[in-house]
Amino acid sequence: MNITSSRRRSPLLVLGVAALALLSACGNAASEPTTVEVSAVDFAFEGLPDTVAAGSTVVLTNDAPTELHELVAIRLPDDETRSAADIVATPEDLIALFPSVETVLIAPPGEDGKPVVGNGTLTEPGRYLIICAIPTGVDPSEYLAAAAESEGGPPDVPGGPPHFVHGMYAEITVHG
Repeated sequence: MNITSSRRRSPLLVLGVAALALLSACGNAASEPTTVEVSAVDFAFEGLPDTVAAGSTVVLTNDAPTELHELVAIRLPDDETRSAADIVATPEDLIALFPSVETVLIAPPGEDGKPVVGNGTLTEPGRYLIICAIPTGVDPSEYLAAAAESEGGPPDVPGGPPHFVHGMYAEITVHG
């Protein structure tokens, strides 16, 4: 009987060990900083994982045909518990978070992003709100020219509501 019982457990034991090895390997891979390639489309971010290791770098490509896009990464306070949707639904709360911007990447249609703030690296563990605040329908060259003259603030150019109003926002957790 012991031999039969051992044989029945053996496949389970092997599967259990294999699962632990796989989880361990995945955990080790996820704990290392990486480069995350994100595509901006009208009006979403594609390729943005739920979590990354601290020190990971985000790169942006704009795959949209006409809209200028940006990726703004805002480190949320540790005591902030609201969802990304709840935060972007309250513009005054969102504006109050702008001092916590860690990086901004901007990309004209069909081009790779360039850093405007930071270099795309998410250094501090915590939750980050990712948004695109470019006005809908803005002329990309007009916006970029105004941004170059704005001395660090958002340029004042005509356009529609910011892209995050159309759902171009996400959340990512950076772990230590």
